[in-house]
Amino acid sequence: MITKEKTKKSVLEVYVFGHHIPMSPDKARRVIDQIRGRSYEETLMILELMSYRACYPIFKLVYSAASNASYNMSSKKTNLIISKAEVNASTSTNKLKPRARGRSYPVKKSTCHISIVMKDISFDDEYREVDSLKSVKKMRWKKKHTTIGYHNMYSGGGIWDKK
Repeated sequence: MITKEKTKKSVLEVYVFGHHIPMSPDKARRVIDQIRGRSYEETLMILELMSYRACYPIFKLVYSAASNASYNMSSKKTNLIISKAEVNASTSTNKLKPRARGRSYPVKKSTCHISIVMKDISFDDEYREVDSLKSVKKMRWKKKHTTIGYHNMYSGGGIWDKK
């Protein structure tokens, strides 16, 4: 019996980690959710135009990942997309703020870890350029909505019939 093996092409991925970045993980996630799954050029444009403080460290990480991919793996920056991006909470530093009557108040400064994975789509079969007109012609739209008849509820003895 002859069996065929499925061969998978090697996918170029570049990993970038930013450790102990001094910002809240929730504020960094707000920006990361906007750029996940987008291309490199679109990501840079989004990060430059967003007015959040978390954009600058993420911009540096994305730019560094693209530079590493172009230098180490000789891939074009236009073929890169962000395949994975996640933010995890890190350690928080505790500081004491002086208060009245010689007392102190603890202040927690949170930090986060940001990891970004960029993939080169020129080696991936999943991302192929398809003619847009051909793809529209082949789509089959199904009727997915249902109509609810409220007239049956009020006519002829139901919950609302109070005779």
